[in-house]
Amino acid sequence: MQSRFFAPLAALALALAPSSTLAWGKTGHRVIGSIAQSYLTPQASAGVKRILGRETLAEASNWPDFMRSDSSEFWEHAAGPWHYVTVAHGKSYRDVDAPPEGDAVTALKHFSAVVRDSKSSLDDKQLALRFIAHIVGDLHQPLHAGNGTDKGGNDVKVTFNGRSTNLHAVWDSGLVDDEQLSYSEMAAWLGARITPTEVDRWSTTDPALWIAESAALRDGIYPADGETSLSYRYVFDHTAQMELRLEQGGVRLAAYLNQLFAPTKHG
Repeated sequence: MQSRFFAPLAALALALAPSSTLAWGKTGHRVIGSIAQSYLTPQASAGVKRILGRETLAEASNWPDFMRSDSSEFWEHAAGPWHYVTVAHGKSYRDVDAPPEGDAVTALKHFSAVVRDSKSSLDDKQLALRFIAHIVGDLHQPLHAGNGTDKGGNDVKVTFNGRSTNLHAVWDSGLVDDEQLSYSEMAAWLGARITPTEVDRWSTTDPALWIAESAALRDGIYPADGETSLSYRYVFDHTAQMELRLEQGGVRLAAYLNQLFAPTKHG
């Protein structure tokens, strides 16, 4: 099953990858999945249930990160590039070509086709849907639209609230965990303040737009003037941005799945 998806990971991709740091961490991905669940159409909700059974989108959303500890070639290497894209400063995703081993956008397209294909096995569809839930979340983490120079902020060493880490990890989990909320509490708080107008405005299913937003935000979240000690001021300055990306990620995941499972129009 796994060997059919994409070519093996090239050495260059390993050099540029955001290393082993995971996008949003468990809490952030679950928040996005939980918010998305509440905006699914009846058709999408039924489609998700047919594939995942009792497993929720919040549960499914972390599976691709969990499986990266599997020792197989597929999980250790081939699947690595599907968690991010690389967009240099001043460029858009449409200005750059996906690398030969693929990226988050090409993986999203591929896995969507797997879900739509009536000939796909249930196992393949489960893998595909879990990846879709994960990738949509990844593309809303600003440093998963990396600039190609610092492994998505992994090379930017900082301390956060007195602990040594890197900028990527601050955005994966540091800012989220600083809220000291469970994923269900955070999803409920954030979900309650999303307005119908925002749902309408945010419900785009074009990954290029999500990436453009992440890249624009990314360029403003690097510490100023070489600062390496991040604490209360950084949290104050960027928590609202982090929360917005979680809210948008949830709405966009629902919109993407609503489109994916929409009834096919004939003639």
